Amino acid sequence: MTMIVVNIAEAKANLSQYLEALARGERVVIAKWNRPVAELKPIAAVRTAPRPIGLAKGAVRVPPSFFEPLPGELLDGFEGRAPETPAYKPPSPRRRRKEG
Repeated sequence: MTMIVVNIAEAKANLSQYLEALARGERVVIAKWNRPVAELKPIAAVRTAPRPIGLAKGAVRVPPSFFEPLPGELLDGFEGRAPETPAYKPPSPRRRRKEG
């Protein structure tokens, strides 16, 4: 892939020429004082035909366990209930030595 680096004034003067270069697959970088500041990229073509159905058929396997009920503690988390855990005990403060 070819990369074209142009300064701002040149890009303004020859924009249509650089758009054609994009269509050919080239990269166009716009620079200010020879430092890159922007890159022109082509926009992906819009799909005109509908997407075919079933392209991933057989690529994904759903195990039977997927359809089993979730464990209670996981359901509680989804429903915003606190899990049933022992009460929180903050750590005991450390004793400081007295400096004398």
